[in-house]
Amino acid sequence: MAPRQAEPPQEHLAAAAQVPMVLLNDGQALPQLGLGVWQIDNAIAPEVVTSAIYAGYRLIDTAAGYGNESGVGTALRRARNQFYITTKLRNEDQGYDRTMRAFEASAARLQVDIVDLYLIHWPCPQQGAYLETWRALVELRKQGCVRSIGVSNFMADHLERIIHETGVVPAVNQIELHPAFQQRELRNIHERYGIVTQAWSPLGQGAALADPRISAIAERCGRSPAQIVLRWHLENGTIAIPKSANVVRMTENIDLFGFELTSDDHAVISRLDRHDGRIGPDPAAYGRIGLLRRLSRRISRS
Repeated sequence: MAPRQAEPPQEHLAAAAQVPMVLLNDGQALPQLGLGVWQIDNAIAPEVVTSAIYAGYRLIDTAAGYGNESGVGTALRRARNQFYITTKLRNEDQGYDRTMRAFEASAARLQVDIVDLYLIHWPCPQQGAYLETWRALVELRKQGCVRSIGVSNFMADHLERIIHETGVVPAVNQIELHPAFQQRELRNIHERYGIVTQAWSPLGQGAALADPRISAIAERCGRSPAQIVLRWHLENGTIAIPKSANVVRMTENIDLFGFELTSDDHAVISRLDRHDGRIGPDPAAYGRIGLLRRLSRRISRS
């Protein structure tokens, strides 16, 4: 058995207690603020996640494609407090049987019996496999292997298809969402179906923090620009998963309580939305390059 770590300081336990819980459409709940570990090397993941737990985080978001599930699992195995873990299916593991096997591998690396939230990382529509992949996630939930199932980067047509074909609505859709890319139409669809919106890159990879309009709100509130943007997410009902390996920024990012944004603040941030604000890949096309590479390898071997 792994050695147990000491309890986090009381002020950090208090920070965790202030983070609201968001009720999902399946009756489960998740903290509204978590830590994303994209680009966190597996070797330092135990240290980073342990620091996050001590800062008050209870939701950790990883993925098979990040290559750090085992490091995250090492940290969580040592933790004494309740935590919630999200992981995601690697794109090349889509398809019913491959998904079932890939989940077992992820759970083993995380050293958990049950995953709190399991997501299809990208729809990769060119593969034509996301519907059967979704059926596999539905089966995993039936078997009690996962508490909640959802998707990531799914657009309206992808959501409509899996819902209409299976009758099962995702609990969460994790999407790129920040002041420059607010995805209002997609969020409206989430609201219609009772899907919780979870934001990756909630700070726009730092771009939002340099905007003078955000800075002006921050100065008036006596807060940092990051705290303003993350508070905006929370007040909109979004689950935010900012990424940081820096303990000071982790602590700042969870200190979002004791102030509120005004309606004027929300109006200012609303106007920051841009049609060209997307930073990450387009979900309609993402995965196409990987598919072409696999086809090319098959042709070269034939």
